Amino acid sequence: MSKLTKNQKSVADKIEAGKAYTLKEASSLVKEITTTKFDASVDVDVRLGVDPRKANQMVRGVVSLPHGTGKVVRVLCLCTPDVEAAAKEAGADYVGLDEYIEKIKGGWTDVDVIITMPAIMGKIGALGRVLGPRGLMPNPKSGTVTMDVAKAIREVKQGKIDFKVDKSGIVHTSIGKVSFTPEQILGNAKEFISTIIKLKPAAAKGTYIKSIYLSSTMSKGIKIDPKSVDEIN
Repeated sequence: MSKLTKNQKSVADKIEAGKAYTLKEASSLVKEITTTKFDASVDVDVRLGVDPRKANQMVRGVVSLPHGTGKVVRVLCLCTPDVEAAAKEAGADYVGLDEYIEKIKGGWTDVDVIITMPAIMGKIGALGRVLGPRGLMPNPKSGTVTMDVAKAIREVKQGKIDFKVDKSGIVHTSIGKVSFTPEQILGNAKEFISTIIKLKPAAAKGTYIKSIYLSSTMSKGIKIDPKSVDEIN
């Protein structure tokens, strides 16, 4: 067995084995156990008591994080010429239509979110093979297919994210950066978890929130007591 480094040992000593921390405690602790030299992302993993293979147990939604994501989100707006100016003013990094469709067909996907209009989805459908595997395909359920593209762009830039339970029944997302204050991490985590709780499918039986873990890039996961989410005002 390899020996722990000085940093790894100090981190290991800070997490009590088997203990479920409150969300408030974990929001401070995740900063203490992060030893990366870069501004690591803070991640939340929520295991749900659902069967994602059944349509009536699929959990998918959007949430606006009160303190943003801490990331620079690159937005491509595929729209008609009459709304290009509004899209640019709202903060879109790339705005256009046919030229970007051709670029994507050629393999270009150097963006984080694509926002478009309902009337254009017919043109974008052919891009599913490229965008689908990368999670970039616009979808009305995530708010990325809309008539008000300017509003959607502003929301994404300010911290709106979409999420979906994976085939293992886990919802995973980043809710900030280690440079955030504990209060900012707490606020974002609570908003995200509370949104998942509100989306509980009627068909889901038994325990809905099976486990919650908070971690940062390359750090150990901190087990959260699900009940603590409701205890924060």
